[in-house]
This record gives sequence, C-alpha cells and structure tokens, in this order.
Amino acid sequence: MMKVSGVLFLLSALYAVTSINAQSMFRGDPVHSGTYAGPAPRQFHRVKWKFPTGDRVVSSPVFKDNVIYFGGDDGNVYAVDAATGRQIWKRETNGPVPSTPAVADGTVYIGSYDGKFYAFNAQTGALKWKFSTDGERRFEAKGLHGLQPKNQTIADPFDIFLSSPVAANGSVYFGSGDGNVYALDAATGDLRWKFKTGDVVHASPALADGVLFVGSWDSYFYAIDAATGKEKWRFHGGEDPQIHNQVGFQSSPSVANGVVYTGCRDSHVYALDAATGKEKWNVFNDLSWVNSAPAVADGKVFFATSDSSLYHVVDAASGKSVVRQQGKAWMFSSPAVVGDVVFIGVLNGTLEARDAKTGDLLWDFKVDKSKQNDGWVLTSERKFNEPFLFRSNWREAPLVANDEQIRIGGIYSSPLIVNGVAYFGSTDGFLYALE
Repeated sequence: MMKVSGVLFLLSALYAVTSINAQSMFRGDPVHSGTYAGPAPRQFHRVKWKFPTGDRVVSSPVFKDNVIYFGGDDGNVYAVDAATGRQIWKRETNGPVPSTPAVADGTVYIGSYDGKFYAFNAQTGALKWKFSTDGERRFEAKGLHGLQPKNQTIADPFDIFLSSPVAANGSVYFGSGDGNVYALDAATGDLRWKFKTGDVVHASPALADGVLFVGSWDSYFYAIDAATGKEKWRFHGGEDPQIHNQVGFQSSPSVANGVVYTGCRDSHVYALDAATGKEKWNVFNDLSWVNSAPAVADGKVFFATSDSSLYHVVDAASGKSVVRQQGKAWMFSSPAVVGDVVFIGVLNGTLEARDAKTGDLLWDFKVDKSKQNDGWVLTSERKFNEPFLFRSNWREAPLVANDEQIRIGGIYSSPLIVNGVAYFGSTDGFLYALE
C-alpha cells in the first residue's frame, strides 16, 4: 500500500486538475464538483448576448470547443456559438428538455420528457441514435404537500428537472421517471444495464472510481457498480408518509476525497462515505428542501435551500457552518465556484455573484421579466409575495405559484463560467451570456 500511495496521490491530483477544467457536462465533470477554471467576473460589465428560445430554459448550459449546448422546454436541443450567441443548430424532440446535456467524443447526449434519450452529432446536430425508456413522469403522491383532496394523487410541480447524463469510459449513464438508472453504450445506444429504484430518478448521477452515485424519489441514495449495474450500498433518507413533502432526493451529488455530498428534500445535506455509504455528518436546514447540487472546493461545501432561501457554506470534513447568508428568494439552481467567486441562480429571476470566503454579494443581474415584476409576484425587497402566491389551499395552488415564478424569469438553470463569461438559462425563454 505504501508503494502505490504516491502514484494514487498523483493520479488523484491529475484527475482534480482535469475536473476543474472540464465544462462539457452537468456540474462540470463526472464527479459533479461544481468548480470551474477562472477567471471569474467579480464585477458585472454587460450582457454579452442573449439567445431566444420558444419556451423556458431550465437546462444548464455546457461548453465544448467554443460551443454552448443546452436544452429548451420548447422541445429543442440547441448548439450556440459561445462568442456571438449565433445558433449553429437546433434539433427537435417530442417533449420539453429540462435536462443538461453531456458532450463526449463528438456526441451530445440528452434526455427529453418524451421518454427518449438522444445522441446527436456535436458539430451538425444529426441524430446518431435514440433510446426509449419505459416513459417519463413526475414524482406524485396522494395528498402531496398537504393539499386537498388528501386521497387524490397529485404530480409535484416542483419536480422541475430531468436527470442529466454522465458520459465516461464508453458509456453514458442517466436516471429516468420510470424509476430506472440506465447505462448505455455511448457509441450505439445499446442497453448495457438498468438498475431499478422504487420511484422517479430525476437527480443526475455522479461517477467516481468506477461507482455511480445517485438518489431517487424513493428516499434512498444508491451506489451502483458502473460496469455491472450491481448495487454496492444504499442510504435511507428521511420519510414523510403523510404529505410526502419532506421526502426524496432531488439534488444531484458531488464526490470529493472519498466522500459523497448530496442534498435531500428531507431538509438535510448528507456527507456519506463513498466506499460504505456510512453517514459522516448531516446538516439540517429547518424543514427547507435542498434541491441544489452541492459544489465542493477548498475544503468547503457550497449549497442553497428552497423556501428558506439560505446560501450556506459548511466545512467539508465536519459539516460545521462556515458561511450562512439569508438570500431573498428560493434557490433550486446549483452553485458554481470559480476561484474566489460563487455564482448561483435565484427563482426571483436574479443571477448572484458572491465572495467565496465571506458569502457577501458582489453583484447581481436581474432579467427583464424580473424587473417588470408583472402581477407583483415579488415584494419591494425582491422576496416572493407568498400570501399572493399561495392565496388558497385548493389543489392547483402550487401550480399557480410555480407558474408565477416562471413568469418573472426564475433561474433554475445552474450557471456555467468559461473565460470570464457567465452562461445560464431563465424561464423567460432566453440563454444569457454575461461578462
């Protein structure tokens, strides 16, 4: 063991360098570190460009060879010139595409709400192959969130994302609303294996050391052998059998130094031993969901919460709080760490840039729809006008609230930083490039 430790250290260091410069899949790399190479704009200068689509943009952009790729809820997958915002190609699917693509070996991989998983030529957009799952659906439960009637099954309007793929070692991995995690041959789309969970899988898997890590709405978090599809271990999150509010893994994991970090709708962030699944620590977030995928950098874990609107940084080894800032609105977007700056999207239609050490707000950018604030969805402090959003307890109340958040340009998309430019999507239908 002593003879190979130096080699393992060098390999780990090399992988870390490779990861921080990767930008071609969700959260930057297979381990979902959420870290990107600099420089980072500590001041906002201008909108470099904005690109219009036909519907909201929930997908997070990725970058490869000076091209930005992303999905649109208008059913299209887009390739846009990173410098100019000029469309290179778009290809239609038969459903919304709130998944983030992965780009590898000249191929763009992405899933759609039509229940198909697609592989497109990265240069031309030509279809290489598509794979049919057993069908997409949102998480649903009877009496969800305490809504009436309590015996009626209700689809969760806040199950907003689709699982984003990881491409590595000739395979592509993703989760599905049919409850399965899939491994496909990246070149042909042939099924290599599928792993059945107890419910919808819309979290995005992370891959490290030959193991796939992913959570499910069944409240279990899984470690799966990436080569065989065999379960290595599972971890049980919280349960909420009455109203199903504090239940399920919607957050996507990050892996660093043998530890898996993930948020859960049971209001916790968990640190789990990657080899055994044993809990190392957890952070309770006052009954607020953690849908944001944690970022891990400089021995710290960065994440945000939904309705309590907290921006939180904790020590990666102990879970002890380092920075805790009260934000203005809900956050489903995942933080991007670029040197000494952290970027995150907010559902009030704002992109925030914060100092990585102090958490202080450096600058923010509001999309036009957010500034217009049609219907006074936001208060003068840019918080959600919750008595207005949730003005009744009838069954469609969350749908109405979700629609209002979308109408003001909420940012679910996780920001991507490349060469000092911040790219992100908004529910106003635009992809933005800021510098």
